[in-house]
Amino acid sequence: MTRYVAIATLCLLIILVLIRATQLKKLGIKAIQFGEKDKKDFLIPPGALLLFYIVFASAFGLPKIGTELFHNDFVGWIGAAACVIGILLFIYALISFGKSFRVGLDEDHPGELVTTGAFSISRNPIYTAFGLVLIGIFLIIPNWIILIYVFIGIWLFNRQILLEEQSLKKIYGEKYMEYCKKVRRFL
Repeated sequence: MTRYVAIATLCLLIILVLIRATQLKKLGIKAIQFGEKDKKDFLIPPGALLLFYIVFASAFGLPKIGTELFHNDFVGWIGAAACVIGILLFIYALISFGKSFRVGLDEDHPGELVTTGAFSISRNPIYTAFGLVLIGIFLIIPNWIILIYVFIGIWLFNRQILLEEQSLKKIYGEKYMEYCKKVRRFL
């Protein structure tokens, strides 16, 4: 059962991003800036496809890649709870973002600086949500490859956050610096 939660979580994340990007496109806002500033971003989708395969294979009995480190139903339910909390935080962040939502850096047409809603408790609620989801999926499917994904994912999130912080300092200046003093980077 928990493995289906992992699948639903991954699918829901993609659907939510695509719906929001489509809504913004109708308003004339290009929300997906993926790979325009950093061409290395295109290394992420093949890795994401492998993660999807591992999760789907685990749930549907397809040929597996990697082995599981342990099996514990209770830990799996903790993982399912982390996935649900991650999805709820992600939805709250999308709502809070409003028209400022972007995938990637957009220094040419940034939205307004968002400091309310989910952004009043975390400067990076979307990355925090992704981290919760990745950890949750690992607890559900404790495959050693997914564990590597957790570490690489956290490293990539931190890398992207640092790039975005530089960009936000340049765009919003002192207003962003004041915001940083009040709200933590994660939780």
